[in-house]
Amino acid sequence: MKNSTITIALDAMGGDNSPHEICKGALLACKEFHDLEIILTGDEEKIKPCLAGFFSFFSESSEVLSRVRVVHSAETVAMDEHPVTAIRRKRDSSMRVAMEMVRSGEAQGCLSAGNTGAVVAGGVLVVGKLPSIDRPALGVPLPTISRCTFLLDVGASVRSKSFNLYQYARMGNVYSKKILGVAEPEIGLLSNGTEEIKGDEVVAEARDMLLKSSLNFKGYVEGDDVPWGRADVVVCDGFMGNVILKFGEGLMYGAKSIIAEEMGHRFLPKIGMLFMVPMVKALWSRFNYEKYGGTPLLGVKGTVIKAHGRSKAPAIFGALSAARDFILKDGVGQIREELG
Repeated sequence: MKNSTITIALDAMGGDNSPHEICKGALLACKEFHDLEIILTGDEEKIKPCLAGFFSFFSESSEVLSRVRVVHSAETVAMDEHPVTAIRRKRDSSMRVAMEMVRSGEAQGCLSAGNTGAVVAGGVLVVGKLPSIDRPALGVPLPTISRCTFLLDVGASVRSKSFNLYQYARMGNVYSKKILGVAEPEIGLLSNGTEEIKGDEVVAEARDMLLKSSLNFKGYVEGDDVPWGRADVVVCDGFMGNVILKFGEGLMYGAKSIIAEEMGHRFLPKIGMLFMVPMVKALWSRFNYEKYGGTPLLGVKGTVIKAHGRSKAPAIFGALSAARDFILKDGVGQIREELG
């Protein structure tokens, strides 16, 4: 870092709302964090008009914009492309260029709201795995009823071996302790029941490994334990983790839509809703994923953060905040030390 500046390469072309919302989120983050410098990678002809369009919204425009620069890249990784093929062949893609900057040391971290598989492939092939890691994992902090639960893996690998689940638990323990500030994280292993006889062979073997470890392992947890926050870290394979994550998102937005629809059909509830607005806003804020930022790819040599594909400016701001926090607390070094 130069003069304590934190530099993050941001894939400006990744996600459903690029580059407009990506650029806005970058400016919001630079306005909030004066030690942050952002490199936007992507089509210069599309990015620069977006930045110019936000100029009047920031009273300190020149200072904020001075910490945002653009590095042109001609290619973009589409959401439906084969991840490994895209990363290997599209060397001038906005995503790969951002990751190359992490590998070279020009940036301390990178962020993309693009193709999840490509982010994982780039993390492994471009940034590189830590020597002690068999497979990296995507972890996401989930707002639950009693606490923030860190769920991993949520999509880096579809299926995992027992040893992979064991390593996920150790990486999740580090993230929960060092980044989220939990003194002694409780670790749960996702299964189809809490009894010892539950789980398939892979899960059962992982349970035996965790029982013999020094981790604060609490045993199996079920799907309904996750929203109640009955563990600080919940470990599962990427297939199951992604299903849980998408189901939770769908349920949250579905409930919001149903409430709005029902309110529109009735007059008296509309009046009552006026008194409930502060409570509803507080509830939405509590369970809104955007404030928890992006999903870190744990087990690689640099800070790689995946933002939601539908991310708008507030979510990009949250993801950049998470990336900055991970860099400041030396998340990669903490995991390297723990699993070294």
